Amino acid sequence: MDRFVITGKKRLEGDIKISGSKNAVLPILAACLLTKQTCTLHNVPILDDVAVMCEVLQNYGVKVEWEGHTISINAAEAGSGPISAQLTKKMRASSLVLGPLLSRFQEVMLPISGGCAIGSRPINYHLQALNCLGAQVSAKGDSNEAKATRLKGAEVHLDFPSVGATENTMMAAVLAEGDTTIYNAAKEPELIDLANFLNCLGAKINGAGSNTIRVEGVAELGGTEYWVMPDRIEAGTMLCAAAITDGDIYLRGAKEYYLTVFLNKMREAGAVIMGDAQGLRISAAGCLHGINIYTMPYPGFPTDMQPQMMALLTQAHGVSVISENIFEKRFRQVEGLCALGADIKVLGRTAIISGKKPLLGTEVEATDLRAGAALVLAALAAEGVTTVQDIKYIDRGYERFEENLAALGADIVRTNIDIPIFKTEEFKTEEVEYVLNL
Repeated sequence: MDRFVITGKKRLEGDIKISGSKNAVLPILAACLLTKQTCTLHNVPILDDVAVMCEVLQNYGVKVEWEGHTISINAAEAGSGPISAQLTKKMRASSLVLGPLLSRFQEVMLPISGGCAIGSRPINYHLQALNCLGAQVSAKGDSNEAKATRLKGAEVHLDFPSVGATENTMMAAVLAEGDTTIYNAAKEPELIDLANFLNCLGAKINGAGSNTIRVEGVAELGGTEYWVMPDRIEAGTMLCAAAITDGDIYLRGAKEYYLTVFLNKMREAGAVIMGDAQGLRISAAGCLHGINIYTMPYPGFPTDMQPQMMALLTQAHGVSVISENIFEKRFRQVEGLCALGADIKVLGRTAIISGKKPLLGTEVEATDLRAGAALVLAALAAEGVTTVQDIKYIDRGYERFEENLAALGADIVRTNIDIPIFKTEEFKTEEVEYVLNL
């Protein structure tokens, strides 16, 4: 099993390009099921989750050609199933094919989706919305089944601004008869990217990015060539990596607009961040101080940046408080951070971080995507060598994570060799040093 071996206390400097957004490209790939014409996507991140979604599409008979950061999709000969439960359990986003399949083929049976164990993430909001559009929805064992002779436009009131439910509803509505209005819709930038993509296919969607989205049903969709937006969570993670190492880096392609609340919190903590038309620059000089964070649906502080921010705040002066209001199991990074020497106390959905405790390299395990990233960030600030195990989770959401960090000056390597962990640099033997630098 691959792992990262990280020797900490290396200042990050330089510039890198931010990848395309994972959370944008997955629903866009699902949306390609809605048309018989070819869709060509550029700036696609090379990630395990993208590979799984392509496998899901191929399972339905979709032709997928993937070269570098470009994927061509043709769903002219696609069908509606069935699909293996082992495949859908690999990734939560496999549920995003529900709306497109139901819209195009009038029926779908989808095994329950998997993903990171960060809390309860049922798709009841998705199913309720499809029911509003005229689908008959039922549970059959470990699968959800939906049927509809013809979906019809309707008013859909979401109980919670769920991103996935908003995306599925929007995709189902584009070919429905009549108009659909989605109230209490999610506002995430990735959802706007999906709406832009669908409009390029010929859909008529207005209001994406607000809490009310209107979809005018059309008879059919065409093909298009589309560039996926940059990944705001990757950008935020790299900004935290620079800050935790007192670094100075430039992120080409990062957009300040997508990160407003997060950047405000970074600045509140003492980081100096400047944006221009091409990207973002951060410089930090060990002057960070504690802040309070409350995760909320967009445009609030993103839950996907909470673990990384927690890692950063372990090295800030004073006390920080983080309240996690989205997922009840989003503090899974705490055990690993404390193993490295952090002082964190968790009370329900609130974590209290006493900062500036020295971190010391050890062996830790990634338990989910963002928790794994947080442990890598802490390892960059730790004295000595840290091994981060089970990095398959990290590979799901970060393209060439270790290569990008190494390009900025981090001492990080990927290996599947068991390497002894030493608490300080002076105990490293020449042989171990050689292995670490392979």
